[in-house]
Amino acid sequence: MAETSSSLPFRRHVIANVIALLPSALALAVLVWMRALAPLPALVAFAGIALATVIVVRRYVLSIGRFARFVEALSRGDEPDVPRFVLSPAAEELAGGVAALARLWHRQRASIDSLSASAQAIVDGLPDPLLGIDGSRRVVRFNRAARTLLGPIETGRDLAATLRQPTLLDSVDAALAGAPIDDPAEIAVPGPPERILAAHIKALPRPTDDGSLVLVVLHDMTALRRAERMRADFVANASHELRTPLASLVGFVETLRGPARDDAEAQDRFLAIMAEQTGRMRRLVEDLLSLSRIEQREHESPTGRVEVGPLLRGLVEMLEMKARPRQVTLTLDVPPDLPTVIGDRDELAMAFQNLIDNAVKYTRPGTSVRVGASRQDDGVRLIVSDQGEGIAAEHLPRLTERFYRVDTARSRQMGGTGLGLAIVKHVLNRHRGRLTVESAVGEGSTFTVLLPDNEFSTASKEPAGVQKG
Repeated sequence: MAETSSSLPFRRHVIANVIALLPSALALAVLVWMRALAPLPALVAFAGIALATVIVVRRYVLSIGRFARFVEALSRGDEPDVPRFVLSPAAEELAGGVAALARLWHRQRASIDSLSASAQAIVDGLPDPLLGIDGSRRVVRFNRAARTLLGPIETGRDLAATLRQPTLLDSVDAALAGAPIDDPAEIAVPGPPERILAAHIKALPRPTDDGSLVLVVLHDMTALRRAERMRADFVANASHELRTPLASLVGFVETLRGPARDDAEAQDRFLAIMAEQTGRMRRLVEDLLSLSRIEQREHESPTGRVEVGPLLRGLVEMLEMKARPRQVTLTLDVPPDLPTVIGDRDELAMAFQNLIDNAVKYTRPGTSVRVGASRQDDGVRLIVSDQGEGIAAEHLPRLTERFYRVDTARSRQMGGTGLGLAIVKHVLNRHRGRLTVESAVGEGSTFTVLLPDNEFSTASKEPAGVQKG
């Protein structure tokens, strides 16, 4: 039967006293047996020795208890004073040594905690997501970037619970088995938006303190893959846009050199079509060159000052000739106190011309196109409104993509190259401007440009792609 905590001290006292009195009792018993000491004096002597022994042993047992409580307090992380042991200097020295050892342990533990916190801070500061995987393929460490990308992550669970990517899991298993992993595993993480990640897998020579044996570093390749797709689409679209009129030219040339060699009427008709197709190719090449020049300087902030009012008046006067055959009226509303803006005059003229020209092309015949400008707290606002067929909402986010057309046949019929709004976007990017579009099918469209009125403005830190109004 287990003894209670209250009976333990008494037992200790009894055992200690028995052990302390046993030598004296044996010595007195021997003296009595040898008749060197009478039994009564021996009994009195033993009683005196027992009394002194009980007193001394009690002090020692209490000292040992105090020492045990002192060590227990140190183990809890407390900082108690070193107890005094009057009758046990050795115990007092031992307590002092234990206290010094505890202080050293606390300093080392604080240093280890500081190092661990610093290591986690460094890992959290990495821009790429990082996961630490142990020998059982469980996630034992992750950084802030991983949590941001993948959402809540539970340590101690299999990697498959966080990333269900067979290619990645196979590579991690191979790394845990000791196989070298040279090429990163490319994985797709569902969105929105979907992300393409390159998973770099590195096996460690020995387990870390948290048990990590393999590090998985995820690098976001979404922008690169998107750029590659855009480049491929651009080459394909540009080739297609050039190939179509070029094929027409080749066919007409062959006809003029053959069956229509002596047909004056056919020659006039074919040469007119060839001139139209040549103009189409010329406009496309000019837009491609303009777009290339703008992109090369997109990250160079313009330094000139541009008066928006006179610029718009000049563009409206120039485009009125183009609007007249369609009986389209251009109206201009520009206040006289419109401030100047920081910008490149030629580039802004190109962007504004594209917006007004598009409005003239796509508004209904016999309607009007409104061009307005106004002063805003954060800059100058330009509005171009038409009364055309409007644009469906699903097309708005892609309007500024190269060669993207809502109505391909109509755009080509109108002489568009599919690059006008892409040029507008990159011009506004350079000028830290913003483009928004409000449109409803059957009601027309309104394109709004906001240009900051000082060079330190942060009107738009994002690319100037189309934003729904």
